[in-house]
Amino acid sequence: MRIAIDVRRIRDFGVGTYIRNLLQALATLGTPHDYHLICNTADKTQFAGLPRNFHTVIYNRRDASRLDHIELPRLIHGLRPDVTHIPFHRVPLLMPKPYVVTIHDLSSLYFDDATGLLHGAHIFRLRRGLERAARIITVSGATERDVANLVPSARDRIRLIHNAPDPQFMERKLPSDARAAGPEAAARERHRILERYQIRYPFLLYAGSIRPQKNIPRLIEAFAVARSSLENHPVYKDLRLIIIGDEISRHPNVRRAVIQSRVENCVRFLGFIPFDTLRIFHELAVAFVFPSLYEGFGLPPLEAMASGTPVISSSVSSLPEVVGGAAMLVNPENVFDIARGITEVLTNDELRERMIVAGRKQAASFSWPRTAREVLELYEEVAAGTN
Repeated sequence: MRIAIDVRRIRDFGVGTYIRNLLQALATLGTPHDYHLICNTADKTQFAGLPRNFHTVIYNRRDASRLDHIELPRLIHGLRPDVTHIPFHRVPLLMPKPYVVTIHDLSSLYFDDATGLLHGAHIFRLRRGLERAARIITVSGATERDVANLVPSARDRIRLIHNAPDPQFMERKLPSDARAAGPEAAARERHRILERYQIRYPFLLYAGSIRPQKNIPRLIEAFAVARSSLENHPVYKDLRLIIIGDEISRHPNVRRAVIQSRVENCVRFLGFIPFDTLRIFHELAVAFVFPSLYEGFGLPPLEAMASGTPVISSSVSSLPEVVGGAAMLVNPENVFDIARGITEVLTNDELRERMIVAGRKQAASFSWPRTAREVLELYEEVAAGTN
Protein backbone atom coordinates (compact mmCIF):
# COMPACT_ATOMS: atom_id res chain seq x y z
CA MET A 1 0.00 0.00 0.00
CA ARG A 2 0.85 3.66 -0.38
CA ILE A 3 -0.19 5.38 2.84
CA ALA A 4 -0.14 9.15 3.27
CA ILE A 5 -0.11 10.55 6.81
CA ASP A 6 -0.45 14.24 7.71
CA VAL A 7 2.20 14.72 10.43
CA ARG A 8 2.28 18.52 10.57
CA ARG A 9 1.21 18.55 14.24
CA ILE A 10 4.21 16.51 15.40
CA ARG A 11 5.14 19.28 17.86
CA ASP A 12 1.73 19.49 19.53
CA PHE A 13 1.46 18.41 23.16
CA GLY A 14 -1.03 15.53 22.77
CA VAL A 15 -1.49 15.01 19.04
CA GLY A 16 2.28 15.15 18.57
CA THR A 17 2.72 12.31 21.06
CA TYR A 18 0.16 10.30 19.11
CA ILE A 19 1.85 10.92 15.75
CA ARG A 20 5.38 10.27 17.00
CA ASN A 21 4.58 7.00 18.76
CA LEU A 22 2.25 5.70 16.06
CA LEU A 23 4.97 6.17 13.43
CA GLN A 24 7.60 4.46 15.59
CA ALA A 25 5.26 1.54 16.27
CA LEU A 26 4.30 1.22 12.58
CA ALA A 27 8.01 1.19 11.71
CA THR A 28 8.63 -1.57 14.27
CA LEU A 29 5.95 -3.74 12.65
CA GLY A 30 8.24 -4.03 9.63
CA THR A 31 5.55 -4.01 6.92
CA PRO A 32 6.50 -3.43 3.26
CA HIS A 33 4.05 -0.55 2.79
CA ASP A 34 5.24 2.88 1.65
CA TYR A 35 4.45 5.68 4.10
CA HIS A 36 4.45 9.27 2.83
CA LEU A 37 4.70 11.70 5.75
CA ILE A 38 3.38 15.17 4.96
CA CYS A 39 5.41 17.60 7.08
CA ASN A 40 6.84 21.10 7.05
CA THR A 41 10.49 21.82 6.34
CA ALA A 42 11.45 22.53 9.97
CA ASP A 43 10.21 19.13 11.15
CA LYS A 44 11.80 16.95 8.47
CA THR A 45 14.69 15.92 10.73
CA GLN A 46 12.26 14.43 13.27
CA PHE A 47 11.64 11.51 10.89
CA ALA A 48 15.28 10.80 10.00
CA GLY A 49 15.47 7.61 12.09
CA LEU A 50 12.55 5.85 10.40
CA PRO A 51 13.09 2.98 7.91
CA ARG A 52 13.59 3.60 4.21
CA ASN A 53 9.94 2.93 3.34
CA PHE A 54 9.00 6.11 5.26
CA HIS A 55 9.31 9.16 2.99
CA THR A 56 8.87 12.83 3.93
CA VAL A 57 6.81 15.08 1.68
CA ILE A 58 7.41 18.77 2.33
CA TYR A 59 4.29 20.91 2.65
CA ASN A 60 4.57 24.15 4.63
CA ARG A 61 0.99 25.38 4.79
CA ARG A 62 -0.72 25.20 8.21
CA ASP A 63 -3.96 23.24 8.57
CA ALA A 64 -5.70 26.40 9.84
CA SER A 65 -5.09 28.12 6.49
CA ARG A 66 -8.09 28.52 4.19
CA LEU A 67 -5.92 27.55 1.23
CA ASP A 68 -5.22 24.20 2.94
CA HIS A 69 -8.69 23.11 1.74
CA ILE A 70 -7.31 23.27 -1.81
CA GLU A 71 -3.55 22.80 -1.53
CA LEU A 72 -3.45 19.67 0.66
CA PRO A 73 -6.00 17.80 -1.51
CA ARG A 74 -3.94 18.75 -4.57
CA LEU A 75 -0.84 17.31 -2.92
CA ILE A 76 -2.72 14.12 -1.95
CA HIS A 77 -3.96 13.69 -5.53
CA GLY A 78 -0.35 13.83 -6.71
CA LEU A 79 0.77 11.18 -4.22
CA ARG A 80 -2.03 8.78 -5.25
CA PRO A 81 -2.17 6.96 -1.91
CA ASP A 82 -4.39 3.93 -1.27
CA VAL A 83 -5.43 5.60 1.99
CA THR A 84 -4.69 8.89 3.74
CA HIS A 85 -4.62 9.33 7.52
CA ILE A 86 -5.49 12.70 9.05
CA PRO A 87 -4.59 12.24 12.75
CA PHE A 88 -6.49 15.36 13.84
CA HIS A 89 -10.00 16.74 13.39
CA ARG A 90 -9.09 19.36 10.74
CA VAL A 91 -10.02 17.68 7.44
CA PRO A 92 -9.86 19.86 4.29
CA LEU A 93 -13.26 20.32 2.67
CA LEU A 94 -11.98 18.91 -0.64
CA MET A 95 -10.08 15.99 0.91
CA PRO A 96 -9.78 13.09 -1.59
CA LYS A 97 -11.24 9.76 -0.56
CA PRO A 98 -10.53 7.32 0.93
CA TYR A 99 -9.21 8.72 4.18
CA VAL A 100 -9.12 7.86 7.87
CA VAL A 101 -9.40 10.57 10.53
CA THR A 102 -8.46 10.28 14.20
CA ILE A 103 -10.64 12.21 16.63
CA HIS A 104 -8.89 12.71 19.97
CA ASP A 105 -11.73 14.74 21.46
CA LEU A 106 -14.38 17.30 20.52
CA SER A 107 -13.01 20.10 22.69
CA SER A 108 -12.72 22.32 19.61
CA LEU A 109 -16.53 22.12 19.45
CA TYR A 110 -17.43 22.22 23.13
CA PHE A 111 -14.89 24.89 24.13
CA ASP A 112 -14.91 26.97 20.94
CA ASP A 113 -14.14 30.66 21.49
CA ALA A 114 -15.87 31.45 18.21
CA THR A 115 -19.57 32.31 18.11
CA GLY A 116 -22.27 32.75 15.49
CA LEU A 117 -21.33 32.06 11.89
CA LEU A 118 -17.72 31.20 12.71
CA HIS A 119 -18.78 28.57 15.24
CA GLY A 120 -21.25 27.22 12.69
CA ALA A 121 -18.45 26.99 10.13
CA HIS A 122 -16.34 24.98 12.60
CA ILE A 123 -19.21 22.53 13.14
CA PHE A 124 -19.82 22.25 9.39
CA ARG A 125 -16.17 21.47 8.65
CA LEU A 126 -15.95 18.90 11.45
CA ARG A 127 -19.16 17.12 10.42
CA ARG A 128 -18.26 17.11 6.74
CA GLY A 129 -14.85 15.62 7.50
CA LEU A 130 -16.46 12.83 9.53
CA GLU A 131 -19.34 12.16 7.13
CA ARG A 132 -16.94 11.61 4.20
CA ALA A 133 -14.35 9.56 6.12
CA ALA A 134 -13.95 5.88 5.29
CA ARG A 135 -13.15 5.21 8.95
CA ILE A 136 -13.06 7.34 12.11
CA ILE A 137 -10.62 6.37 14.84
CA THR A 138 -11.65 7.42 18.36
CA VAL A 139 -9.19 7.04 21.21
CA SER A 140 -11.68 6.28 23.99
CA GLY A 141 -15.22 5.07 24.52
CA ALA A 142 -16.19 8.57 25.68
CA THR A 143 -14.97 10.12 22.42
CA GLU A 144 -16.65 7.33 20.45
CA ARG A 145 -19.99 8.28 22.03
CA ASP A 146 -19.40 11.99 21.38
CA VAL A 147 -18.66 11.39 17.69
CA ALA A 148 -21.65 9.07 17.28
CA ASN A 149 -23.93 11.69 18.83
CA LEU A 150 -22.52 14.43 16.58
CA VAL A 151 -22.71 12.41 13.34
CA PRO A 152 -25.14 9.48 13.80
CA SER A 153 -24.70 8.44 10.15
CA ALA A 154 -21.03 7.67 10.84
CA ARG A 155 -21.71 5.28 13.72
CA ASP A 156 -20.85 2.12 11.73
CA ARG A 157 -17.53 3.60 10.54
CA ILE A 158 -16.19 4.46 14.01
CA ARG A 159 -13.40 2.30 15.43
CA LEU A 160 -12.20 2.55 19.03
CA ILE A 161 -8.38 2.29 19.14
CA HIS A 162 -6.85 3.41 22.44
CA ASN A 163 -3.79 5.60 22.77
CA ALA A 164 -0.91 4.56 25.07
CA PRO A 165 1.68 6.36 27.19
CA ASP A 166 4.96 7.33 25.55
CA PRO A 167 7.16 4.21 25.95
CA GLN A 168 9.97 6.40 27.28
CA PHE A 169 7.96 6.87 30.49
CA MET A 170 8.10 3.09 30.95
CA GLU A 171 11.87 2.94 30.57
CA ARG A 172 14.26 3.53 33.42
CA LYS A 173 17.12 4.81 31.29
CA LEU A 174 19.02 8.01 32.02
CA PRO A 175 18.95 11.12 29.86
CA SER A 176 21.57 11.20 27.15
CA ASP A 177 23.47 13.98 28.92
CA ALA A 178 23.63 12.30 32.34
CA ARG A 179 26.97 13.04 33.94
CA ALA A 180 27.71 9.63 35.34
CA ALA A 181 27.04 5.96 34.79
CA GLY A 182 26.51 3.26 37.35
CA PRO A 183 24.06 2.70 40.21
CA GLU A 184 24.30 6.29 41.51
CA ALA A 185 23.67 7.90 38.12
CA ALA A 186 19.89 8.20 38.48
CA ALA A 187 20.17 9.89 41.87
CA ARG A 188 22.82 12.27 40.54
CA GLU A 189 20.70 13.20 37.56
CA ARG A 190 17.70 13.90 39.78
CA HIS A 191 19.87 16.05 42.04
CA ARG A 192 21.12 17.98 39.02
CA ILE A 193 17.57 18.73 37.88
CA LEU A 194 16.55 19.81 41.37
CA GLU A 195 19.51 22.18 41.58
CA ARG A 196 18.97 23.55 38.08
CA TYR A 197 15.37 24.51 38.91
CA GLN A 198 16.15 25.32 42.57
CA ILE A 199 13.58 22.88 43.93
CA ARG A 200 14.03 22.13 47.62
CA TYR A 201 10.47 21.24 48.58
CA PRO A 202 7.79 18.58 47.91
CA PHE A 203 5.59 19.45 44.94
CA LEU A 204 2.41 18.52 43.14
CA LEU A 205 2.68 18.39 39.36
CA TYR A 206 0.43 19.26 36.45
CA ALA A 207 1.77 18.82 32.90
CA GLY A 208 -0.21 19.74 29.82
CA SER A 209 -1.79 22.68 28.08
CA ILE A 210 -3.69 25.40 29.95
CA ARG A 211 -6.79 25.50 27.78
CA PRO A 212 -10.12 26.32 29.53
CA GLN A 213 -11.22 22.68 29.83
CA LYS A 214 -8.06 21.84 31.77
CA ASN A 215 -9.57 23.59 34.80
CA ILE A 216 -6.30 25.13 36.02
CA PRO A 217 -7.87 27.99 38.05
CA ARG A 218 -9.76 25.44 40.19
CA LEU A 219 -6.59 23.36 40.52
CA ILE A 220 -4.82 26.42 41.94
CA GLU A 221 -7.70 27.15 44.34
CA ALA A 222 -7.76 23.51 45.48
CA PHE A 223 -4.00 23.56 45.99
CA ALA A 224 -4.38 26.64 48.22
CA VAL A 225 -7.01 24.83 50.32
CA ALA A 226 -4.90 21.65 50.59
CA ARG A 227 -1.74 23.59 51.45
CA SER A 228 -3.55 25.42 54.23
CA SER A 229 -4.75 22.13 55.74
CA LEU A 230 -1.18 20.76 55.61
CA GLU A 231 0.56 23.82 57.06
CA ASN A 232 1.61 21.90 60.19
CA HIS A 233 2.43 18.64 58.45
CA PRO A 234 6.06 17.54 59.02
CA VAL A 235 6.60 16.64 55.33
CA TYR A 236 4.15 18.76 53.33
CA LYS A 237 4.08 22.07 55.21
CA ASP A 238 6.06 23.66 52.36
CA LEU A 239 4.12 21.97 49.55
CA ARG A 240 4.32 23.66 46.13
CA LEU A 241 2.50 23.29 42.81
CA ILE A 242 4.50 23.08 39.56
CA ILE A 243 2.69 23.56 36.25
CA ILE A 244 4.53 22.50 33.09
CA GLY A 245 3.09 23.58 29.77
CA ASP A 246 1.92 26.95 28.46
CA GLU A 247 3.31 30.22 29.79
CA ILE A 248 1.08 31.90 32.40
CA SER A 249 1.29 35.24 30.56
CA ARG A 250 -1.08 33.85 27.93
CA HIS A 251 -3.79 33.05 30.50
CA PRO A 252 -4.93 36.02 32.63
CA ASN A 253 -7.63 33.96 34.40
CA VAL A 254 -4.93 31.62 35.70
CA ARG A 255 -2.86 34.56 36.92
CA ARG A 256 -5.93 35.93 38.73
CA ALA A 257 -6.51 32.57 40.43
CA VAL A 258 -2.93 32.58 41.74
CA ILE A 259 -3.27 36.11 43.13
CA GLN A 260 -6.75 35.64 44.60
CA SER A 261 -5.70 32.37 46.28
CA ARG A 262 -2.61 34.11 47.71
CA VAL A 263 -0.21 31.43 46.53
CA GLU A 264 2.04 33.57 44.32
CA ASN A 265 5.15 32.20 46.03
CA CYS A 266 3.96 28.58 45.96
CA VAL A 267 2.95 28.03 42.31
CA ARG A 268 5.58 27.80 39.58
CA PHE A 269 4.99 27.84 35.82
CA LEU A 270 7.88 26.34 33.90
CA GLY A 271 6.58 26.45 30.33
CA PHE A 272 7.72 23.65 28.05
CA ILE A 273 10.79 21.68 29.10
CA PRO A 274 12.85 18.89 27.46
CA PHE A 275 11.32 15.42 27.56
CA ASP A 276 14.09 13.92 29.71
CA THR A 277 13.56 16.67 32.27
CA LEU A 278 9.78 16.23 32.16
CA ARG A 279 10.17 12.54 32.93
CA ILE A 280 12.26 13.32 36.00
CA PHE A 281 9.67 15.85 37.21
CA HIS A 282 7.06 13.10 36.96
CA GLU A 283 9.23 10.79 39.06
CA LEU A 284 9.98 13.44 41.68
CA ALA A 285 6.43 14.75 42.17
CA VAL A 286 4.59 13.64 45.31
CA ALA A 287 1.42 13.44 43.22
CA PHE A 288 0.13 14.34 39.76
CA VAL A 289 -3.12 16.33 39.69
CA PHE A 290 -5.32 16.38 36.59
CA PRO A 291 -8.78 17.91 37.28
CA SER A 292 -9.76 18.30 33.61
CA LEU A 293 -13.38 19.03 32.72
CA TYR A 294 -13.14 17.18 29.41
CA GLU A 295 -10.64 14.73 27.89
CA GLY A 296 -10.76 12.58 24.79
CA PHE A 297 -8.25 10.19 26.32
CA GLY A 298 -5.96 11.78 28.91
CA LEU A 299 -2.35 10.73 28.34
CA PRO A 300 -0.75 12.81 31.13
CA PRO A 301 -2.27 10.78 34.01
CA LEU A 302 -1.09 7.52 32.41
CA GLU A 303 2.40 8.95 31.90
CA ALA A 304 2.50 9.91 35.58
CA MET A 305 1.36 6.40 36.55
CA ALA A 306 4.06 4.87 34.36
CA SER A 307 6.56 7.03 36.26
CA GLY A 308 5.41 5.64 39.62
CA THR A 309 3.56 8.78 40.73
CA PRO A 310 0.11 8.69 42.41
CA VAL A 311 -2.58 10.44 40.36
CA ILE A 312 -5.52 12.59 41.43
CA SER A 313 -7.83 12.69 38.41
CA SER A 314 -11.14 14.14 37.35
CA SER A 315 -14.09 11.74 37.52
CA VAL A 316 -15.68 12.87 34.25
CA SER A 317 -15.40 12.30 30.50
CA SER A 318 -12.91 9.60 29.41
CA LEU A 319 -10.72 9.76 32.50
CA PRO A 320 -12.37 7.03 34.64
CA GLU A 321 -12.09 4.73 31.60
CA VAL A 322 -8.41 5.50 31.14
CA VAL A 323 -7.14 5.55 34.74
CA GLY A 324 -9.30 2.61 35.83
CA GLY A 325 -9.25 2.08 39.58
CA ALA A 326 -5.66 3.26 39.92
CA ALA A 327 -6.31 6.99 40.55
CA MET A 328 -8.02 9.07 43.21
CA LEU A 329 -11.11 10.38 41.39
CA VAL A 330 -12.48 13.81 42.30
CA ASN A 331 -15.27 16.11 41.16
CA PRO A 332 -13.49 18.65 38.92
CA GLU A 333 -16.13 21.32 39.58
CA ASN A 334 -15.70 21.17 43.35
CA VAL A 335 -12.56 22.88 44.68
CA PHE A 336 -12.92 21.23 48.08
CA ASP A 337 -13.26 17.73 46.60
CA ILE A 338 -10.06 18.25 44.59
CA ALA A 339 -8.36 19.46 47.79
CA ARG A 340 -9.69 16.40 49.64
CA GLY A 341 -8.21 14.09 47.03
CA ILE A 342 -4.83 15.81 47.31
CA THR A 343 -4.66 15.60 51.12
CA GLU A 344 -5.84 11.96 51.22
CA VAL A 345 -3.21 10.84 48.74
CA LEU A 346 -0.42 12.75 50.49
CA THR A 347 -1.22 11.75 54.05
CA ASN A 348 -2.13 8.07 53.63
CA ASP A 349 1.10 6.14 52.99
CA GLU A 350 -0.65 2.80 52.53
CA LEU A 351 -3.00 4.33 49.96
CA ARG A 352 -0.06 5.90 48.10
CA GLU A 353 1.75 2.60 47.81
CA ARG A 354 -1.35 0.84 46.48
CA MET A 355 -1.89 3.61 43.94
CA ILE A 356 1.71 3.45 42.72
CA VAL A 357 1.52 -0.31 42.11
CA ALA A 358 -1.94 -0.11 40.52
CA GLY A 359 -0.89 2.89 38.43
CA ARG A 360 2.10 1.13 36.86
CA LYS A 361 -0.11 -1.85 36.02
CA GLN A 362 -2.80 0.36 34.49
CA ALA A 363 -0.32 2.31 32.35
CA ALA A 364 1.21 -0.95 31.10
CA SER A 365 -2.21 -2.19 29.95
CA PHE A 366 -2.03 0.25 27.01
CA SER A 367 0.42 -0.52 24.20
CA TRP A 368 1.59 1.36 21.11
CA PRO A 369 2.45 -1.87 19.23
CA ARG A 370 -1.15 -3.02 19.70
CA THR A 371 -2.45 0.41 18.68
CA ALA A 372 -0.28 0.38 15.53
CA ARG A 373 -1.46 -3.12 14.55
CA GLU A 374 -5.10 -2.05 14.87
CA VAL A 375 -4.49 1.15 12.87
CA LEU A 376 -2.68 -0.82 10.15
CA GLU A 377 -5.59 -3.29 9.95
CA LEU A 378 -7.86 -0.30 9.45
CA TYR A 379 -5.67 1.04 6.62
CA GLU A 380 -5.84 -2.39 4.94
CA GLU A 381 -9.62 -2.50 5.35
CA VAL A 382 -10.03 0.90 3.73
CA ALA A 383 -7.58 0.19 0.90
CA ALA A 384 -9.41 -3.07 0.13
CA GLY A 385 -12.73 -1.23 0.07
CA THR A 386 -14.13 -3.30 2.94
CA ASN A 387 -17.35 -1.88 4.37
